[in-house]
Amino acid sequence: MNGTLTSDKLSAYWMPFTANREFKKSPRIITSASGCYFKDDKGRDIYDSLSGLWTCGLGHNNKYINKAITKQLNTLDYAPSFQFSHSYAFDLAERIASLMPHRLDKVFFTNDGSESVDTALKMARAYWRKKGMASKTKYIGRIKGYHGVNFGGVSVGGIVGNRSLYGQGIDSDHLSHTLLKGNEFQKGLPLEGAYLAEELNDLIALHDASNIAAVIIEPVAGSAGVLPPPVGYLEKVREICTKNNILLIFDEVICAFGRMGSYSAAEKFDVTPDIMTTAKQLTNGIIPMGAVISQSEIYDTFMENSGDEGVIEFPHGYTYSASPVACAAAMATLDEIERQGIMERVNNLSPLFEESVHSLKGLPFVNDIRNYGLAAGITLEHKDNTPMKRPYDIAMSMWEKGFYVRFGGDTVQLGVPFITTPKEVDLLVNALGESIENS
Repeated sequence: MNGTLTSDKLSAYWMPFTANREFKKSPRIITSASGCYFKDDKGRDIYDSLSGLWTCGLGHNNKYINKAITKQLNTLDYAPSFQFSHSYAFDLAERIASLMPHRLDKVFFTNDGSESVDTALKMARAYWRKKGMASKTKYIGRIKGYHGVNFGGVSVGGIVGNRSLYGQGIDSDHLSHTLLKGNEFQKGLPLEGAYLAEELNDLIALHDASNIAAVIIEPVAGSAGVLPPPVGYLEKVREICTKNNILLIFDEVICAFGRMGSYSAAEKFDVTPDIMTTAKQLTNGIIPMGAVISQSEIYDTFMENSGDEGVIEFPHGYTYSASPVACAAAMATLDEIERQGIMERVNNLSPLFEESVHSLKGLPFVNDIRNYGLAAGITLEHKDNTPMKRPYDIAMSMWEKGFYVRFGGDTVQLGVPFITTPKEVDLLVNALGESIENS
C-alpha cells in the first residue's frame, strides 16, 4: 500500500471524533507500534499515554496475541453466529464468566463498546417485557456519562457535544455528575458526594419505578475526564435500584480487564450490577470485540418466557458477534494478563502513577486532578474563553515532545499501558508539566 498522503486521500477520509479541517492541514500520522510506543511518519518514537484509546494495556504488537490471531486465521477465519457457532465462542464465554463477580455469568458478544451498551439497553427493556412489565422502558443515565455513540448510548450519555446534533433520542433522564466543588485534587475516591445517589430517588418519584427499566453508569467515568465515584456512591445506587426493582448496568468498557487493577470495577468496589458492558481491553484493542455480561436470572427469564424451544429468545446480534479471530485475540489477551501478572503490576504501579500525576498540582492553569488505577484526568483553565483550546495546545506540544496525550473538553486524560515503567511515568509527567506551564 502506498503510504504517501495526497490531497485526494486526505479529502476522501471523513475521520471520526476529529476536527477534520485542522487535522488535514498538519496530519499526525502513526506508521507502526511496539510496546508502549508508536512510531510516526517522521520516524520518531511516540509514547502512548492512553494505551491507544484505553485499549492496549498490554502494549502494542504483542507477539503471543499476534501468533494466536494468525493461527486462527489459518484455521477458521469466520463462522456465522446466528443458529450456528464454533467452540471458541463457548470457551471464551465460560472464561469471561469465571472472571466476573458472582452471578454475572451469561455472556453476549458484540463488536465494541457502543454495541455493548445498546445491547444492554435492549436486553433490559426486553427483560421487563418478558416479565410482564412492559411499561418499564425509561433509562436513567448520568450527566457527563459516556456510553458510546449509537442512539441508545447517546441518549443515556450526558456529554452535550455528543448529543446536540442528533435531536430526540430514546426515553431517558439523567442523574447529576459527581464532579463536586470541594473535591478538587483528591487522590483516588472522593470522600464527599455519596449523597448524590439520593437523586435517583427523586427521579423515581418523578417517573415512577414502574416505568424505569434500568440505571446505567460508568463506575469510573473515563471520557469525561476520569471521574472516580465518591466513597459509598455506587453502593447507594445499587441499594436504590434493588429496592425499586430497577436493573443496574455498569458500563465498564474502559474499566474492565485491568485498568482498575482488577478484572472489573464491580470486583474492585464490591458492587455487582445486573448487567455489565465491556470491550476495549478484552482483545487488547487488536480486533474489535465487546461483551455484555448479565446475571443468570436475566438469561433464565428469556429462556423460560419465549414459548416453543425453536423460538429465538432475544432477536438481537451482529454479523461479527463472536468472530473466531476476535475470540482468539481475547483468549490470548486473557492469557497474557494472567501470565504477566497484570493485576499485581497495575496495583503496584498505581501509587507511583498517582503521586506523579498529583505532582502537577500548583502549576498554572491546573484546576483539578483526579485518578484511580492507571487512569487520570486533569482539568485545565479555559483559554480564550474556549474549554478545548488549552488541552489542544498541550496535546500538540506533547506530540512534538514525543508523547501521545488524549484531550477532550477542558481536560487532558492519561491511561498509561499496564506494562509501562516508573521511568516512563516520570518522563511523561515531566513533559506534561512543561507543556502545561507553556500553554
